[in-house]
Amino acid sequence: MKTSRTQPSPTPLRRRQMLRLAVASAAAASGLPLATVARAASDKASFPAKPVRVIVPFAPGGATDVLARGVSDRLGQQLGQPAIVDNRPGAAGLLACDAVAKAAADGHTLTLGTTSTMLSNQFMFKKMAYDPQKDMVPVVRICWAPIVLVTNSQVPARNLRELIAYIGANKGKLSYGSYGIGSQGHLVLASLSNLTNADMSHIAYKGEAPMVQDLVGGQLMMGIGSILSLKQHIDSGKLRAISFTGPNRVPALPDVPTFAEQGHREDAFTISGWLGIAATGGTPAAIVEQLAAEVRKALQTREVNARVLVAGFVPFTDDSPAGFQADWTRELPIWKKLLVDAGVQPT
Repeated sequence: MKTSRTQPSPTPLRRRQMLRLAVASAAAASGLPLATVARAASDKASFPAKPVRVIVPFAPGGATDVLARGVSDRLGQQLGQPAIVDNRPGAAGLLACDAVAKAAADGHTLTLGTTSTMLSNQFMFKKMAYDPQKDMVPVVRICWAPIVLVTNSQVPARNLRELIAYIGANKGKLSYGSYGIGSQGHLVLASLSNLTNADMSHIAYKGEAPMVQDLVGGQLMMGIGSILSLKQHIDSGKLRAISFTGPNRVPALPDVPTFAEQGHREDAFTISGWLGIAATGGTPAAIVEQLAAEVRKALQTREVNARVLVAGFVPFTDDSPAGFQADWTRELPIWKKLLVDAGVQPT
């Protein structure tokens, strides 16, 4: 009777030989230099060697933090190493991004930030301890973050055309609120004021909560902010949703049209903020691609996708490091111009 024999595990020498053969085959297939392919294989094989730290530039409990925890939990399961959220609020996101910029370029330190913290901050501050273009590398975006223009019930306008007519009839008399100087909300409504020659006054609140309170209470005629903060008041009828920024309607409020649908396709209204992950500049491309693939995989799970939608965001399903980098480069001068046009001076 023939007995089965267990094949012995490859010896270290044999494993190295197998790896060299695999690298040589990959180099031949790709046309890349053998050394390049070998370095990428080595980087990928050694990652992750320890827990991954995801630095969030906001305090615990907010929409970005909740989303970061959902993505990180899933990412840790997939990578086989914990992905730990590290909240670093303050200084408009500079503290968080600086920590990533100065970390080892090995993929073990990431940030989950926003358009403001990773892109437009460089036009808001005269001096920064890091250069976002050199010291950070885009990995993948998680979601679009469109914002919604609302009015309180005292404003006799039900769409953008009617609101612009109302603004035109009250030039120099109206004010609008946003969640901070230089925020996307500020830039959108400053552009609307400039476009209509309305001379509206900007009230910059320290966050969305006090702005929403004044909108609901009638002290503020119009404002702009996130779905998470505004939806319950829109649903109750206390606030009226007029329009969304960005290219498409938002699943959380599917009946609310975009600015573009209502005839306004200027950059301020069609560009959309995003939430995305970046790593330390110089992180090997193989690790960046691996991280991007794992985040995309996490976004496809029901629980992570649900967190994105509940927060009022629109999930990305097919972003890549190359796509992120291309849009980052394309959007850079747009955000700079919007800040200049809104009269925002770097501090």
